[in-house]
Amino acid sequence: MVFGQARPLVSPDEINEGAAATYVVELSRSLSRRGHDVRIYTREDGSPTDGALVESVKAGPAKHLEPAEVLPHMGDLGRALAARWADGPFQPDLVHAHSWLSGLAALTATADRRIPVVVTYHGLGSVQRRHEGERDPSPSTRIGLERTLGNMADRVIAQSQDEVAELGRLGVHRADIAVVPSGVDVDACAPGLPEPAEPGQRSRILTVGRLAERKGFADLIAALPLVPDAELVIVGGPAPEALARDKVAQRLRELATRAGVADRVRLVGRVPRADMPTWYRSAAVVACATWYGPAPLVPLEAMACGVPVVAYGVGGVAESVIDGVTGVLVPARDVRGLAGALRALLRDNVRRMSLSSAAVDRVRSRYTWDRIAFDTERVYSRVLGGTEPDDDEAFSEASA
Repeated sequence: MVFGQARPLVSPDEINEGAAATYVVELSRSLSRRGHDVRIYTREDGSPTDGALVESVKAGPAKHLEPAEVLPHMGDLGRALAARWADGPFQPDLVHAHSWLSGLAALTATADRRIPVVVTYHGLGSVQRRHEGERDPSPSTRIGLERTLGNMADRVIAQSQDEVAELGRLGVHRADIAVVPSGVDVDACAPGLPEPAEPGQRSRILTVGRLAERKGFADLIAALPLVPDAELVIVGGPAPEALARDKVAQRLRELATRAGVADRVRLVGRVPRADMPTWYRSAAVVACATWYGPAPLVPLEAMACGVPVVAYGVGGVAESVIDGVTGVLVPARDVRGLAGALRALLRDNVRRMSLSSAAVDRVRSRYTWDRIAFDTERVYSRVLGGTEPDDDEAFSEASA
């Protein structure tokens, strides 16, 4: 099996690398544990890679490129992969492409030999264009190419039913789509005792992600005046020493000053991934105000750590967080509703404990990477025409 990435896949040790990189690495590790020979290929851009996991392929200049700049090199990437498989000892039984750009390269790589292609988009251009409009930096051809890719691939793996509906509107046949959600490392992210609170210490609201507008950090700052005695801690973005020069960080600080909450907003910057469980457990609530997105990595990690989540009910988040059971969902962009949910939850210790317990149970029963690998393996088996396990008992036996 092969995992294809058009964009470089560096070591996911830092939270700033995003959900897609974490997904590829964790899924490949789990599939390897299940006995599969997994190779990950990325376009070489001069960045360091984890040699134990990733093989770089020359296609275009060996430097960082934006998606619009990467697109013209996807044919070269596909042809380089085809040549490597033709001349080398390894030829995949199946190619799993991650992102629409990788999918285009995968179709080129398999054009002259019949190797099935599975695609996971990790975000659709139609959704991004709807929310970002003219600010969307994607190539104008992206949506049409995603439609073609979905209909040429042997199977599409969506990460939520919301994504299935979007793919249907795009024109991808429902019969060609399987749903496998994202997962979480429950060994790394586990409940634990937070540091004892100091007298008079504010309740902590934690939010995590790259410093991008769609992450909704501005919405959380706007909500904070309505949530007294709480601090907002934002983890993610550039390294701490570079925050002062980051334009988004500067804007968020200006918003906090205008809202009168500058003393209650803290930007941490990028932190090592190994430190994230400690950050999650330091919070009373984890807030996820992202406007859209298929993979709810942050809510899942928070739930695994036993921390309740308040989130906008969008995409995969709306399916992983059960409203009123493992967290609280709020309509997207409803700042007053967001503030009300945070305020009510911070004032109710018993409810937070109940949500926390249910959240841990849900993650461990449905979202472990071993379970996600098992479900992905079933998709592969269907595509390859082999036999497949068909129930949770088979999963239990395979994971034993």
